[in-house]
Amino acid sequence: MTFKPHIWRPISIGLAAVNFLGMAMAAGSSEPTHATVHAALALAFAYWAQRLRPATGALEQEDRIDMLEAEIGNLRGELSDAAERLDFAERMLAQAAETRRVNPEHPQT
Repeated sequence: MTFKPHIWRPISIGLAAVNFLGMAMAAGSSEPTHATVHAALALAFAYWAQRLRPATGALEQEDRIDMLEAEIGNLRGELSDAAERLDFAERMLAQAAETRRVNPEHPQT
């Protein structure tokens, strides 16, 4: 099973929000130790959510790689077309050369 940050980031944000509300409720009940624990958990989950955020440079690089792969595919197609045209031209030139050959047994007048 692979770790999927795009799934865990919203979960960590939700856990941070729940612990923040728990901190407020514990502080309202005059329970400072309980409120401190919720505050620490809220900060830890918020930090984790921040760490799970995708880097903007990574997304730009993935887009650039996808664009380059598409361009390479287009270039391969164009190269294949050029090779087919070259083969066709070579066959046509070979046929034209065969029809122009003179048979030495039957001289033409």
